Amino acid sequence: MRLSTRNQLDGTVTAITLGEAMAVVRVRLNGGDEMTSSITRAAADDLGLAEGSAVKVLVKSTEVTLGVE
Repeated sequence: MRLSTRNQLDGTVTAITLGEAMAVVRVRLNGGDEMTSSITRAAADDLGLAEGSAVKVLVKSTEVTLGVE
C-alpha cells in the first residue's frame, strides 16, 4: 500500500486499553521512543491489534505544539 503520509514510523504495540467506544494503543517505535494513539475500539478490533503486533504509525498534522514551564 502506498500512502501520501510522509511521517511513517515502524513500531510494536506494547499495551492496549479498551474502553466502550475507544482504544488507547501504546507503541514502542524502533528507535525506542513510545507514542500513544487513541482510535475507535472498532478500528482496533478490525486491525486485530494485540500486544506484540507490528504496526506502522502514520502521523499527519498541520500543527505541532510544544510547551515548557
